[in-house]
Amino acid sequence: MASIRELPATISKFERIGAHTHIKGLGLDENLRAVKVKDGMVGQEKAREAAGLVVKMIKEGKLSGKCIILAGPPGTGKTAIAVAISKELGENVPFIQMSGSEIYSTERKKTEVLIEAIRKCIGVEVHEMRKVYEGEVTMIDIRTAPHPYNPYQKIPESVRLTLKTKDEEKTIEAGASIAQQIIAEGISEGHVIQIDAETGRVADLGLCLEGQKGKTYEVDTRKKIPRPNGKVLKEKEFVYMLTLADLDELNARQRSGGLFSLLLGGAESKEIDSEIRMAVDQQVKEWVDSGKGFIHPGVLFIDDAHLLDLEAFSFLGRAMESELVPIIILATNRGVATIRGTDIKSPLGFPLDLIDRAVIITTEPYDKESIKEILRIRSNEEKTKLENDALEKLAEVGAKSSLRYAVQMLSLAAQNAKSFNREKITLEDVQRVDELFMDVAEASEYLRKYEEKLLVH
Repeated sequence: MASIRELPATISKFERIGAHTHIKGLGLDENLRAVKVKDGMVGQEKAREAAGLVVKMIKEGKLSGKCIILAGPPGTGKTAIAVAISKELGENVPFIQMSGSEIYSTERKKTEVLIEAIRKCIGVEVHEMRKVYEGEVTMIDIRTAPHPYNPYQKIPESVRLTLKTKDEEKTIEAGASIAQQIIAEGISEGHVIQIDAETGRVADLGLCLEGQKGKTYEVDTRKKIPRPNGKVLKEKEFVYMLTLADLDELNARQRSGGLFSLLLGGAESKEIDSEIRMAVDQQVKEWVDSGKGFIHPGVLFIDDAHLLDLEAFSFLGRAMESELVPIIILATNRGVATIRGTDIKSPLGFPLDLIDRAVIITTEPYDKESIKEILRIRSNEEKTKLENDALEKLAEVGAKSSLRYAVQMLSLAAQNAKSFNREKITLEDVQRVDELFMDVAEASEYLRKYEEKLLVH
């Protein structure tokens, strides 16, 4: 007998664990009071409660013309609070994170980069009722005709389809464009399709579960869906989620075209004209007024905002006063610093007029117990197990150095434990990576020790 053995079914997938994937919200109770450990948030109760009040104001539309400033030392959870605010606002709320240094480009104006980021943060939910033919294809007959330029070649001329739902069966006839789409999509009997009655766009929804093909193949990668209900010709609501930046690009492509694109078949690379953006804004307002569209203002989070210059700050101040504007959150770890582009010193390195129209939330360094809880959450997120003495040692390292360094040590210790085939991170793993790597203080001491032997230029 042949040597055959069955293997257990395993599905491997790539998982990227980000620095804030464990954040699910601000971790507040019904009275907007911070719970010590909730929704992936630990500590920073004062900052979280302040952010909770800000979220409530945003939902009631009372934060217009203002921005939020998160100020605190490095590694104290400023980005985590910004992510939590976006989570609290809802699933469809866009969240764009950028650094203050990203706006400086040799190819584009600073204001263009900022306005594009702002418009990426404003979501538009469009509802549209359309007439569609929908059902399982039970009969298909594609008719061909000789090619007008080549009599030896035939092209599709029309198609006759029989579509079936649970309540009705109807035969329709369509032209050459729909026949070509059906051939290109590989649609045959047993497929559930959708044909837009106005545009003629054909969508293959999958194989019908009740059809012969859906029952024949047990192993099939194609999607299988039940036979649709109702009539074949019906009005159906479609929901599209776009941003203002997406609509800007679509309108710019429609209007683009010139000698370059005509001769070479490419699109001209240029910044989007303000007229296009004004037309998009007008269209969105019409959708909202007619009940077809809903606006979801998102969150634009600019980290290291002290790297912005006076021109960028001035633009943001003007943008806050417009009608379509997201929630702007600026984060900085500076104290009194020089405003970039000037020789003026100011709190946080921001202009005073911007600070006056902002609500400021401060964060404080984590204590040892909070660091321990965050490390426990991170170990669960990274699917690693920690022994108690190893967790205690990592918390000590975090209290002495920083939370970020302790989280990095956790990942390194997990890799060390894996190399020794250990299921749990032990104290020995933490001590080994602590000896191999340096924190900022140890690196500074090392540089001072070998200062004379290191190159200076």
